[in-house]
Amino acid sequence: MRSLPYVAGAAASVLFAMVPAVPAAADDGGFTLRDPRITESSGLAASRLHPGIYWTHNDSSDGPYVYAVDSRTGETVARVTMRGVGAPRDVEAISIGPDGDIYVGDIGDNLDGAWDHVWIYRFPEPKQLKDATVRATQYTVKYADGARNAEALMVQPKTGRVYIASKNEDKGGGLYVGPGKLSAAKTNVFRRIGHVPWVTDGAFSPDGKQLTVRGYLGAWTYAWKPGGDGGLGAVHELSVPFQGQAESVTYTPDGSALMMGSEGAQSRVERFAVEKPKGPRGGSGTSPQGAGSADGGDGSGLSPTAWGVAVFGGLFVLFLAVRKLFRRR
Repeated sequence: MRSLPYVAGAAASVLFAMVPAVPAAADDGGFTLRDPRITESSGLAASRLHPGIYWTHNDSSDGPYVYAVDSRTGETVARVTMRGVGAPRDVEAISIGPDGDIYVGDIGDNLDGAWDHVWIYRFPEPKQLKDATVRATQYTVKYADGARNAEALMVQPKTGRVYIASKNEDKGGGLYVGPGKLSAAKTNVFRRIGHVPWVTDGAFSPDGKQLTVRGYLGAWTYAWKPGGDGGLGAVHELSVPFQGQAESVTYTPDGSALMMGSEGAQSRVERFAVEKPKGPRGGSGTSPQGAGSADGGDGSGLSPTAWGVAVFGGLFVLFLAVRKLFRRR
């Protein structure tokens, strides 16, 4: 992704250097992506078959590839080439379903709705970790309320339903649910069922009881409402430090921690212990974007996310003005 939001995110990382230090929430167990081919890691999924292995992929600058990375060394142990999916446009997310299949979301649209459809690719997680070419199933996706830009795709670990979280610089994003079973023969229409902040990735906990989403400025965990299409319950703001071009999140297989990554060469994936909510805020899935929190903070009464929003606000207003100017040309 190389759009104005990327530039704004990069500039924000400079401004965040002036923000008071945030208490570290990271555990031991993080790792650095050492493969020089991985320069824009935009999604992350914990392997179901291979302990300590995490699957990732590049953004729009790569081909139909996903990489298996050993978290003990940071080294790539396998690169899988997807066959039969055409040329990916903007791959933004990866998730593993209860059937053991890997789902890859070619769902980005930096032109904010220029593409009337996006794609999901799916293939079984390889039993052996080695470079290989696999045949993937390609699904065409549209949104019931029109084209969207999105970076988060999540497969519910109990029901197998696929969800996408869109992003919108002005108003946050929407949570969309796909049909009960994806079809390779026809277009799959995703319907909006909730509102989320402006996010770059998301992941369900292994037990399916929580959905965590993250953006450049923070992360939030929602209680998940089971049954039917599912839905967002009470939300808990996480006290995770700022991570530059923050693009990925997944749970560890045992659900005890979150792994969060960032784009860039030799980027770092950090491990954060799962926080226990200290009291829910909002029970209907309303957006917490920009709201303060009593969790974490530096004694000023502002949470890490609130600090980020305060510092980032002026820059973001400038970005929106420039964006509107570009649209007029």
